[in-house]
Amino acid sequence: MIKSKNLQKFKNINHGFFDNLGGVSNGIYKSLNCGIGSQDRKKNVTKNLKIVSKKIGVKKNIVLLHQLHSNKIFFINKISKKKLLGDGLVTNVKNIAIGILTADCAPILFYDPKKNIIGAAHAGWRGAYKKIEKKMISKFKKRGSKLNDILAVIGPCISQKNYEVKNDFKTNFLKQSSQNIKYFKIVNNKIYFDLKGYIFNQLKKAGINNIETIKKDTFNPKNNFFSARRSFKKKNNDYGRNISIIMIK
Repeated sequence: MIKSKNLQKFKNINHGFFDNLGGVSNGIYKSLNCGIGSQDRKKNVTKNLKIVSKKIGVKKNIVLLHQLHSNKIFFINKISKKKLLGDGLVTNVKNIAIGILTADCAPILFYDPKKNIIGAAHAGWRGAYKKIEKKMISKFKKRGSKLNDILAVIGPCISQKNYEVKNDFKTNFLKQSSQNIKYFKIVNNKIYFDLKGYIFNQLKKAGINNIETIKKDTFNPKNNFFSARRSFKKKNNDYGRNISIIMIK
């Protein structure tokens, strides 16, 4: 588990960006697979989520989403069994842990210590392109947050050198803004995209100055994270999911 240097200064919240170590799953899901939507045995995923809960100090279930690569965000004021279809969660309620599942996409954790509001977002290229970061900031502002008080932490995700994309992907981003060219580089006639850099800039554009980036590449097996791209390269038919959590104590 990786901690944010900025977030761990605050004693009234718990958080963590979990890698794939310390769980009970086997095979391609070894070992801390928290993907409720994966094809792993449900019993194992449930045990893994309990392991994560214990480390964070969660007494109730972790609130998770059925993620869609969207910019839809929910405000949570109580634990519910209702299925949430979206990619972001916000709460100001104590002891409600909110979590995001990723496997190369970027998890982003947010905190406003003045208003005691937390947020978690799943930002793959689609969510980032649809400006989920800006929408998250709007949710905080509606609850009274000021831009200078909001901290954002971009968690482990795929690095540019391992994120090869097609030409139509690049064209799509350049249609949004010609300035997006800086997030692409060409090596041996292949195009590579800087997801982390793009998200960082989206947060900056939304008015956030206090941004921390966890420099861990999920694609690199040495870092012990699940990676969809690495799994597909190995011709696996599925992959495990990493979990990132934040909770107000």
